[in-house]
Amino acid sequence: MKTKINPCLWFDTQAEDAALFYTSIFKNSKITVISRYPEAGQEHHGKPPGSVMVVAFELNGQSFTALNGGLLFKFNEAVSLQIECADQSEVDYFWEKLSEGGDPNAQQCGWVKDKFGLSWQVVPEILPSLMTDPDPAKSARVMAALMQMKKLDIAGLEREFAG
Repeated sequence: MKTKINPCLWFDTQAEDAALFYTSIFKNSKITVISRYPEAGQEHHGKPPGSVMVVAFELNGQSFTALNGGLLFKFNEAVSLQIECADQSEVDYFWEKLSEGGDPNAQQCGWVKDKFGLSWQVVPEILPSLMTDPDPAKSARVMAALMQMKKLDIAGLEREFAG
C-alpha cells in the first residue's frame, strides 16, 4: 500500500550517499528513483546539470525522499526518526550502524545523530508499556534509568520497572 505521507530529507549534496547508507542498514530497503538536475532553472538551484537532485528510497516499506537542496537548511533534533526494536539485539544493531561516523555527543536516552546529522531514536518496543504503567513509581524508576543511558538497555529498564 502506498503511503500518503513521506518524509523529505534535505541534504546539501549527500542525498545519494545517505540513501545508500540507510538502505544498507534496514532490511527490505531499496533506492527506487534517482532524478538529476536539468540545465533549466539553474539560476534558482545553482546545481550542475546532471548532478543528483532527488533520491526516492524505501526503508522497510516506508517511502522517503532525499533532496540535494544546498546549504540553506540543516537537520536538527526537532525532528527525528524512531525505530521500534523488538529486542536488545535490534537495539544494538541499529545503534551501532547509525552511530557510525555520527556525533557521539548527541547520544542520550536512545537518540543517535548519524553521520549526515539526522537524529534517530532507537527504542525497544516495550518502552511505552514501561513508561505508562498505572503504578507511577514503576514509571518513575524507568524514566530515571532511561535518563542515565545513551543506548537503551532493555534488561536494565525492566529491572528498574520491577524495583
